[in-house]
Amino acid sequence: MEKLFSFILVTTILVMGQESWALEDCLGEQARLRAQVHLLETRVKLQQAKIAHLLHEKEIQFLDRGEENSVIDLGGKKQYADCSEIFNNGYKSSGFYKIKPLQSTEEFFVYCDMSDGGGWTVIQRRSDGSENFNRGWDDYENGFGNFTQKNGEYWLGNKNIHLLTTQGEYTLKIDLGDFDKNSRYAQYNYFKVGDKKNSYELNIGEYSGTAGDSLVGSFSPEFQWWASHQRMKFSTWDKDNDNYEGNCAEEDKSGWWFNRCHSANLNGLYYTGSYTADSDNGVIWYTWHGWWYSLKSVVMKIRPNDFIPNVI
Repeated sequence: MEKLFSFILVTTILVMGQESWALEDCLGEQARLRAQVHLLETRVKLQQAKIAHLLHEKEIQFLDRGEENSVIDLGGKKQYADCSEIFNNGYKSSGFYKIKPLQSTEEFFVYCDMSDGGGWTVIQRRSDGSENFNRGWDDYENGFGNFTQKNGEYWLGNKNIHLLTTQGEYTLKIDLGDFDKNSRYAQYNYFKVGDKKNSYELNIGEYSGTAGDSLVGSFSPEFQWWASHQRMKFSTWDKDNDNYEGNCAEEDKSGWWFNRCHSANLNGLYYTGSYTADSDNGVIWYTWHGWWYSLKSVVMKIRPNDFIPNVI
């Protein structure tokens, strides 16, 4: 009997010891898991702080660069023939909008300049030399460049410019800037670009402005016969329509309405002011800075002659 009691006592002690050990193991495992959770929470907080810092830096960079994406979605509720219609329908913010000229089969993006009286459709822009304008016929016909950023460089396309200017009579205004923060403009009271059959021939009217008349060349009869761009067909390096014995577009590294060759070439190579080269192939407006100074900025924009701004 005494032996049985001793056996029961020992067995009870062993069982209780095992339960105690199990409890200690459980408590230890709980403590280990709590430490892991705490470590993971700390890591998550550190990652969140790092992400917030990176986002803040990104926001600062974004603000430093200015508004990158200038596309304005009107929801497709109505189609507009040009930027003047968009302006007069109450949209006064400059940016990229979709337009569809009357004879166009599809919509396309264009930058609408709603300053300077509003309603200007921008057909060309140079600002920083980021875009290559030494391109062939197809690119100039269909258009190329940056159609999302506010100051992005682009050519709207001869086909689209033709479709715009066949809708009625348009005014062309050219805003020019140099590297000394000076600005001038040239305005023509008539602007029309022919169709593909006529190689997108240029027709322009009477000049006014502060930059001088480099398109028609009325500044000098001596130069006009070879420098005027009036009624010239468009030329590119792979489609020579100029009056020169050589190829103006190939020599001057751009597509343009060349004669023999030019007194204006706003699609030329982008230099930073005065330059030297084998030919006068910079961004040129002769009557302001001559042939050997390349301009910093250009905006070519058009608007209907009979445009009356809706200010309501």
